[in-house]
Amino acid sequence: MKFSVKLCLAAIALYFCAAVFGEVQYRVAKARDVVPAYNVPCEALRYSPPSWSHPMGTDNLGRDVALRLVQGARIAFHVGVMTSLIAIPLGVLLGLLGGYFGGKTDSFVTWLCATVASMPGLLFILAISMVIGQGLVGVYFGIGLTTWVGVCRTIRAEVMKHKDRAYVQAARVLGYSNARILFRHVLPNVAHVILVQFSIRFPGAVATEVFISFLGIGVQGEPSWGVMINNARARLWQGVWWEMTFVTAAIFALVLAFNHLADWLRDRLDPATRERRS
Repeated sequence: MKFSVKLCLAAIALYFCAAVFGEVQYRVAKARDVVPAYNVPCEALRYSPPSWSHPMGTDNLGRDVALRLVQGARIAFHVGVMTSLIAIPLGVLLGLLGGYFGGKTDSFVTWLCATVASMPGLLFILAISMVIGQGLVGVYFGIGLTTWVGVCRTIRAEVMKHKDRAYVQAARVLGYSNARILFRHVLPNVAHVILVQFSIRFPGAVATEVFISFLGIGVQGEPSWGVMINNARARLWQGVWWEMTFVTAAIFALVLAFNHLADWLRDRLDPATRERRS
């Protein structure tokens, strides 16, 4: 394994630990029915630059930026995982059905993909979020129901390559049902695509959540990275650079780590890439 991949895995593990710590802090404060430490204002510490007591400084209400950044990591992992649990199963199921059965089923899947892909993604996400309600649940469904198309098309193409191979024909001769062939034989052979798609979708979902939270439609009352950027942008001209700097660096590092990991997974798991390399 390359050193750069190990570095990316270490960075993702660090973000994951921060997200777990943030989740524990959030749950404890909620169980005690108190205001979490990252949301407690302190007028005396407003706009404090980075120091030993506050390594990343404080914001306009005197709240510790480092603690809020950790909570942003918690929300990012919530969004990345939950939207993937919505988009990937939906895309995989439709891709399997369209690629395996063909005909009218494939035509319907192709039409559905084209219809969803033709809609302005951001407006679709905002519409779903407004219908379901502002907050994390609306973000989950808004992003999850609009980002499955790429997964579906990739799985469909892989299944179309596999459905006429010898092991599928042998399963048909043995009288296996289509459901067994799909989920017991074909799906394990395209599982590497699902893993790569998750590593690609995760940072994409995080970036989308940051953007809609920046617009004020996503997460409310919690320190999402988008909310923090929106709060910090108006104070840059006053020389308060630390909140914007640290949040932007955190987003950049997380997206870079996942993208590099996705490239490595594709090189290692994709049979076509392995053949070209050999």
